[in-house]
Amino acid sequence: MTLNIEYKRSDFVSDQEVRWCPGCGDYTLLQAVQTFLASLELEKERHVFVSGIGCAARFPYYVDTYGLHSIHGRAPAIASGVALANPDLTVWVVTGDGDALSIGGNHLIHAMRRNVNLNVLLFNNQIYGLTKGQYSPTSEVGKRTKTSPMGSIDNPFNPISLALGAGASFVARTVDIDRSHTTEMLEAAYKHNGTSFIEIYQNCNVFNDKAFAALTARPERELNRIDLAQGQPVIFGPDNEYGVILTADGARVVEVDSVGLESIYVHDAYRSDPSAAFSLSQLAAGPTEPSPMGIFRSFESLSYGEALEAQVTDATERRGRGDIADLLTSAGTWSLD
Repeated sequence: MTLNIEYKRSDFVSDQEVRWCPGCGDYTLLQAVQTFLASLELEKERHVFVSGIGCAARFPYYVDTYGLHSIHGRAPAIASGVALANPDLTVWVVTGDGDALSIGGNHLIHAMRRNVNLNVLLFNNQIYGLTKGQYSPTSEVGKRTKTSPMGSIDNPFNPISLALGAGASFVARTVDIDRSHTTEMLEAAYKHNGTSFIEIYQNCNVFNDKAFAALTARPERELNRIDLAQGQPVIFGPDNEYGVILTADGARVVEVDSVGLESIYVHDAYRSDPSAAFSLSQLAAGPTEPSPMGIFRSFESLSYGEALEAQVTDATERRGRGDIADLLTSAGTWSLD
């Protein structure tokens, strides 16, 4: 649908003062999202942002659309209700690694396995920022924090692997400092039918500064950032001298000259089988190693809302509209004297 007006980023800027720490990566992400929304031919009233608890959860206050600041970890559940009740809305979940992967873990995986029509933006700074620096479900082993003074002994979640394991139909990764790449991922997620999951590496300059420097700083990023391009060999490095192959033991980085370009894995995000995407997600133990960025999987399938609507339509056509009184007095009820 073509609108009679053209939006600018300022149309999506709310009247609320943005209150994040100076230098926080959330500022860049907020601007990227606002600019992206302005580029769409969609009324601003059709966007809904739902958040839980954490620094990222302030997002709905700062975007001039509909929004809900919900409770800790429950944003995917609440957003699912919004999306199913009104399928004409575009529903965005903004969450953090603590909010989504700790108390909210069950809600997140079930939204993804059901393929509810949501866009999940997981801001991953590998730390609890709002509550002042405790280790989070994505903090690396050995991380010294206020709650792990001798170093964390927890094995961290890999959000991409988790999403793929839960059956998410769209899974991608980007980083806060790369506005153009973030916008590219937002556009792909928006166009996808079903649950879109984007992990966004987001710098917390107060409690976990430069956690992603290997993927953002020069010259480290040329050695560590692996950009996934549909239909292209997965190669990287200053001169594309490194590549990724898939073996029986998973994905592995090799020198292209040692195996030949024909042996390098050619990326296909549209495969129904997520095994190759999962292998890519397991390539790095964390963002200090060569790490894939981009779309891991984008497989179109029936969304939960579409399946539900089809079921209701089928039941209505075969049985007619139901009667609540008949339901309440049907089999499985009894009277007490």
